[in-house]
Amino acid sequence: MAHPVIIAGAGIGGLTAALALAQRGFSVILAEKAAWLEEVGAGIQLSPNATHVLAALGVLDTVRSHAFEPQELMIRSARHGGTLAHVPLGAIAANRYGAPYLLVHRADMQRTLLDAVHGMLAISLRLGTRVSSVSDEGGKLQVTLAQGSNAPETLEAHALIGADGVRSATRQTILNGPSPVFSGRTAYRATVPASLIPPQFLAGSGIWFGRKAHLVHYPLRQGREFNLVALVEEDWDAPGWSEPASKENLLQRFAGWPEQALNLLRLPDEWLRWALRAVDAGGSWQKGRIALLGDACHAMLPFAAQGAAMAIEDGMVLAHHLASRPDQPAAALQAYVRERQPRSAKVQQTAATNSTIYHLGLPAALARDTVLRLSSPQSLLERMDWIYGWRPPAHA
Repeated sequence: MAHPVIIAGAGIGGLTAALALAQRGFSVILAEKAAWLEEVGAGIQLSPNATHVLAALGVLDTVRSHAFEPQELMIRSARHGGTLAHVPLGAIAANRYGAPYLLVHRADMQRTLLDAVHGMLAISLRLGTRVSSVSDEGGKLQVTLAQGSNAPETLEAHALIGADGVRSATRQTILNGPSPVFSGRTAYRATVPASLIPPQFLAGSGIWFGRKAHLVHYPLRQGREFNLVALVEEDWDAPGWSEPASKENLLQRFAGWPEQALNLLRLPDEWLRWALRAVDAGGSWQKGRIALLGDACHAMLPFAAQGAAMAIEDGMVLAHHLASRPDQPAAALQAYVRERQPRSAKVQQTAATNSTIYHLGLPAALARDTVLRLSSPQSLLERMDWIYGWRPPAHA
């Protein structure tokens, strides 16, 4: 292509899109405002719909070498500590969907994608660089990039993709879209050595349903580390990305929970907390040759474990449509939005519904628990077919 696709943001969605575009013959400029890519975050869940994309990009084996493959998801009650249900994963899920379900540290995932980007001559990664202005007029898309004290550089681009996260400047400044909305929920995250964890929690993922709170945990890094995520309903909306959290305050939020769960929460010496924000997937994603992907257009609550997977899907579908209509980038981006928006909105709504179901109090929790106990493991997995059974478009 004569002009590059410029991607604002080198998170998981932006890196995926860059690789998929380069595979299809595009030159890509990946502009990341951070001066360096920090290895932040904790665990992320990669369901088969996401790992199919990683396989198509040629990075699945490397990701898998850093990941943990859970054998099941155990669902427990925070009222009495008993098991409500389990969902088979491992070989059962891999055989059903044709790709594995993996649990991976975000830093390992980011490093794998970055290594692949560095290996592609068609991709130019520019750190400490932001999009300062855009003009899409007269058949030309001109994008000005600013990098530190250097003179701004104006380039003609094939398309501009905003993969710049929940606080996307592309959405808010260039497309005049909305600010993210605080959900009234906060996530507390920590990792500890797996050697500290009772063996019954090390075979797979676990989730505890409680009133106005739930706890998720699972192994990482081939089982060497253990990830804990405690999600609570609280009125805390700090302006930053995350901040250290008080262990004592967190334990107070879980007072009265079963001792097994509390013992897990007591293990980390340090916790970080995030205010969970959302961006309505039904909003505007595209104008002309400018479009959004990932959290920039559909940031969702982590109650379906699909935030990263949806961004990964977006990146592959975006590249497919731009390659299918190489001389019509605006029409290609419209087709991308038409394909992705309904699915993303449905997943986002599922996560929102789950956020209510997971946090039910009595007596509604009794009905939820009864349904789970009466559901077969196979039927619980089958409910996820519409998400996990997704396949990326074929690479022509």
